[in-house]
Amino acid sequence: QVQLHESGGGLVQSGGSLKLSCAPSERAVDSLHMAWFRQAPGKERECVAALSRSGFRTWYADAVKGRFTISREDGLNTVFLQMNRVEPEDTANYYCAASASPRSLIFTAPSAYTEWGQGTQVTISS
Repeated sequence: QVQLHESGGGLVQSGGSLKLSCAPSERAVDSLHMAWFRQAPGKERECVAALSRSGFRTWYADAVKGRFTISREDGLNTVFLQMNRVEPEDTANYYCAASASPRSLIFTAPSAYTEWGQGTQVTISS
């Protein structure tokens, strides 16, 4: 079973930057489809960025396109979410997710992911 270890959340002022990290145990990150989800109080969990297993395809939610970047460092066995020009609306608990599906697709639905991190809180002050 893959365990996902997240870090990097915190309190940042609007317009600032934050970088989240996620390191899977027991599996190489380049064998997994990876994604970042977020969930704000009273809202559904939503995918903000996804990375295919190949590392060549990415997907971003419209709300974060141009501001967030998902990337992978195979040597560190870690996936990152670089968050720039953050806004108060980005405040949420952020979750790393992984899928070992053999399909060559990029997944954005929560049901497509079988492994989840514990979540890291991101709070943006205005």
